Amino acid sequence: MESTRIVKNVGGLFARKWLCRQVLGRNLSVSAAVRAKQLTVRDALNTAIDEEMERDERVFVMGEEVAQYDGAYKITRGLWKKYGDKRVIDTPITEMGFAGIATGAAFAGLRPICEFMTFNFSMQAIDHIINSAAKTFYMSAGAVNVPIVFRGPNGAASGVGAQHSQCFGAWYAHCPGLKVISPYSSEDCRGLLKAAIRDPDPVVFLENEILYGLPFEVSDEVLSKDFVLPIGKAKVERAGNHVTLVAHSRAVQTSLEAAKELSGSGIDAEVINLRSLRPLDMDTILTSLAKTHHIVMVEQGWPTAGIGAEISARISESNAFFQLDAPVLRVSGADIPMPYAKTLEGACLPQAQDVVRAVKTMLNQK
Repeated sequence: MESTRIVKNVGGLFARKWLCRQVLGRNLSVSAAVRAKQLTVRDALNTAIDEEMERDERVFVMGEEVAQYDGAYKITRGLWKKYGDKRVIDTPITEMGFAGIATGAAFAGLRPICEFMTFNFSMQAIDHIINSAAKTFYMSAGAVNVPIVFRGPNGAASGVGAQHSQCFGAWYAHCPGLKVISPYSSEDCRGLLKAAIRDPDPVVFLENEILYGLPFEVSDEVLSKDFVLPIGKAKVERAGNHVTLVAHSRAVQTSLEAAKELSGSGIDAEVINLRSLRPLDMDTILTSLAKTHHIVMVEQGWPTAGIGAEISARISESNAFFQLDAPVLRVSGADIPMPYAKTLEGACLPQAQDVVRAVKTMLNQK
């Protein structure tokens, strides 16, 4: 994809703006944050950051175009006007540079929120994320906390090619010293981002660009400034008795669609939204498995050494293995770099019908 080559090789600011506008043309919310108790994922993230910056003056945001441009995806909309240059900082296009500055600020007691325009570009900064942020508390014998949040869109968007479509959930979940969050709904994003900002350890917060404009019904509790969700606790999005579908991020939406379709065939699927990839909430998964005796993992990432593979291994290594009435199945992204062509891109990502087919195969139904 020519635009991708321009973006990374030339590093042109306007090229990146162009690419983001192509992707952002859909579902850009410019409404008030709260309307009829519906909240978009974008506004959930925006209000969470705003309220935490208001609550704690040590919190600041830095990244490409987060200030005057209001963020490439408008997550930081209005924050620069409210908090100014000191706390909302535009950076050059150098992920290694600003991730290093943010990590150093965390060493000094500040609480930076470091935005990557896409987590695919976090590869430029992975030395600071892993060697500087993740390992320092351990290597300093607990003397140096690193309260930093690395956040931004992760995984496949739409028509942006392999360089912008990779899911890094399994990569970062592999690393001790990091907490890794992969939210689905507005409730997830609002409650977990607040928790991440307040956490004393480095947190990788993996959002999904396609979900940014999606509105969710939320309660008064979710809209409260005091609303915080615990990191490491999954949520049962849909109760069921016949099979457990375990997913994170946009794959939760896929699983819910599949569960609805399966109900028409008399199959009652339970859907678990992991929310957190490190730590993993195995208790919720195993409780569901004890009820359904069947489990299907659904994720947009690659299958090899993925989150589904990790959960499958943990089940096999525990007494929960004897609860299985069939082998664990995985429905994941295709094991190839993401194609640019729209039809091929769709074929490479798990769809609801793929999950339905896996469940019916597991249950020996046509």
